[in-house]
Amino acid sequence: FTVESNKLWILQTRSGKRTAKSAVKIAVDMVKEKLISKKNAVTRINPHSLDTLLHPTLDEKSKINVIAKGLPASPGAASGKVVFSSEEAERLNEMMQDTILVRVETSPEDIHGMHAAKGILTSRGGMTSHAAVVARGMGRPCVSGSSEIDINYDRKIFKTTSIEIKEGDLITIDGSTGRIIQGEVLKVKPEISGDFSKLMSWADSFRKLKVRTNSETPLDTKTARDFGAEGI
Repeated sequence: FTVESNKLWILQTRSGKRTAKSAVKIAVDMVKEKLISKKNAVTRINPHSLDTLLHPTLDEKSKINVIAKGLPASPGAASGKVVFSSEEAERLNEMMQDTILVRVETSPEDIHGMHAAKGILTSRGGMTSHAAVVARGMGRPCVSGSSEIDINYDRKIFKTTSIEIKEGDLITIDGSTGRIIQGEVLKVKPEISGDFSKLMSWADSFRKLKVRTNSETPLDTKTARDFGAEGI
């Protein structure tokens, strides 16, 4: 904008970048101020962005060291010790230790390790890969297809352009952005309350379809129920 002769001129406008949490708050506040209707508030929100609010997110105040990036295959943030096998993920899980399962690709044989791990990281595969699809079904954070990491199973390490990570080292993955971060980062637990709860209640009053889940295990069913599914 510019001001000329005490007159304001708008030169250019664009949609402001904002997080899903901020977008929800803005929409709810605009309804409170009677600027838009409840239905309009619901339609203004990208439904895919709401998924990030149902999972742990990184504390925005934390200092982080991003060592690599991949595809944001399954939302949420998780920290844990790096493991390269499903067996090791299970072993440490029994000892109450959090892990991140790091694989070139996952397969059905890795299901038990994916259940045991807090998050999954792969160097190959896209948004519809085995790791991505299974992780989303489990509600596990996942970063897939990170070509920036080079995994060596024999030495139990993976390398990036800037660092070498060994088995047992702590890392954090952000499945909402695809970031891979050195060390453990503070996280914020999801809360289905406040503005988000209000927006979803408005959506419930307009929708005509019931939300059900496709699950095969008690854990998957519980995860879906926690997220608001009404049946199988």
